[in-house]
Amino acid sequence: MRIWILRHGQAEPHAASDSQRRLTETGRQEALSMGRHLQNEPIDVILASPYIRAQQTAELVREQLGLRRAIVTVDWATPDDDPLAVLDHLAERSEQRVLLVSHQPLVGQLISLAVDGHRQGHYPMPTAGLACLEAAMPAAGVAELRELTDPASLAENRD
Repeated sequence: MRIWILRHGQAEPHAASDSQRRLTETGRQEALSMGRHLQNEPIDVILASPYIRAQQTAELVREQLGLRRAIVTVDWATPDDDPLAVLDHLAERSEQRVLLVSHQPLVGQLISLAVDGHRQGHYPMPTAGLACLEAAMPAAGVAELRELTDPASLAENRD
């Protein structure tokens, strides 16, 4: 199974609630950049947190990829959800190529748990940071980190 983990793009600092924070223009550009980066990847499904900024990021990436399938909103991928529970949910999926759009601190802890077997590893995930994990099945300590990038790193590599 190949799992791409994408943190949402830059969001406005304030809203009526954290879940209602929207992407800034910079955040929209970050999401589009990561969508372009993923264009040649055969993604079966996009799963996204219900928070507006994650939904917006997922939709921009979906449009860039030209995926016809709708985004699947999952309530288990919000900032403070348990990364072990996320691995369990991912293991229940039948798709083999999954993009999960979520938040910090969950995304960093999820990568650490999947790759290192614990949550204490440090994986930098700035806004629109993207990790690609590969594993026979989502579980603690069994994944291989195939890629870790972000829009700024992609821009540096183009120069």
